[in-house]
Amino acid sequence: VQLQAYGGGLVQDGGCLRLSCVASGRTFSSYAMGWFRQAPGKEREFVAAISWRGERSYYADSVKGRFTISRHNAKNTLYLQMNSLKPEDTAVHYCAAGAYSGSWSTQIGQYDYWGQGTQVTVSS
Repeated sequence: VQLQAYGGGLVQDGGCLRLSCVASGRTFSSYAMGWFRQAPGKEREFVAAISWRGERSYYADSVKGRFTISRHNAKNTLYLQMNSLKPEDTAVHYCAAGAYSGSWSTQIGQYDYWGQGTQVTVSS
């Protein structure tokens, strides 16, 4: 499956953005999906994940209560609504698809396909 992420940009502290990830190729609804991010000089880290039907989701503690992951399988699209953004959210954000068992995973190695990333920059 091919993934294309977009929607990043520059926002002020406290602002919001909505990231989208459009999938093509194999059946999008067959995969659990996740968002990860990587800041300069840091390792890629888990942000949020959602089960293939969308009924279960899981968040990193750092974004819980501020970010919401969702998916629309008929549109082959994954979303990440990011509210109350902070400067520490500044990173390249990646979407990923995984054919693992279970509802979600925080592990990078469990994801088989990755999008190209979209830059999110939050100014203080």
